[in-house]
Amino acid sequence: MEQDHLLIEAEGPILTLTLNRPERLNSFSEEMISDLTEALKTAQNSGEVKVIILKGAGRSFSAGGDVKTMGQATPKDVYEHIGKLNRCILTMKETEIPIIAVVHGFAAGAGFNLAMACDLIVAAEDSKFALSFSQVGLISDGGGSYFLPKLIGPHLAKQFFFSAEPIPAERLYQLGVINYLSPLEKMEEEVGQLAAKLANGPVGAYGKMKKLIDASYQSTLEEMLEQERLNQTLMITTEDHQEGISAFKEKRQPVFTGK
Repeated sequence: MEQDHLLIEAEGPILTLTLNRPERLNSFSEEMISDLTEALKTAQNSGEVKVIILKGAGRSFSAGGDVKTMGQATPKDVYEHIGKLNRCILTMKETEIPIIAVVHGFAAGAGFNLAMACDLIVAAEDSKFALSFSQVGLISDGGGSYFLPKLIGPHLAKQFFFSAEPIPAERLYQLGVINYLSPLEKMEEEVGQLAAKLANGPVGAYGKMKKLIDASYQSTLEEMLEQERLNQTLMITTEDHQEGISAFKEKRQPVFTGK
């Protein structure tokens, strides 16, 4: 299925969503953000999608906000647009399906933040990231001021936001923001292997892990211990758990079904 600003391709349990404004370096439009939100909701409700890949068409992942249209919007327009972006980010975090950001070229501004809203980031070795908001006299939107300090600490996050300078993928990999670095020519193959591995894993357990890890940002140790207790009580009733036990005893690889 193809839409103006978002390409949607399903291959078995793997759903690929491609930001598709290559002539604008995949800068965000209202249509793109709304379609992305709906595609995520549909995937969550399908019961068939086990992994989501998010990438960009053309030369880059995403330049974030469309600078060419900045200065034309009213405060009301901006408030409503960021509201739609916020709903998209929250939908990404609410879905229990692992989301892999695949970054090549540039991920700038809210495009960088969109990648951080995913669960894993795979980046081309020569890609660059930038929190470019201060260059146009703005603050972060799309959750960057939430995600980045938790990944690298407040002082370094402030440096990156204040300077707006491009950050090589290698540095972010060393800081733990990026999970995997790949040569550009091999990235599609390596992402496919990663997605297939996740799709063949205990996706129900992955979904609960995702929710628990994200919840830990706002939770006390006591709250997390109780959430682990409650969720583990549910997980031991799953078919995947029983399959994992059987495979361990039989010294074979488990065949998980996500049930």
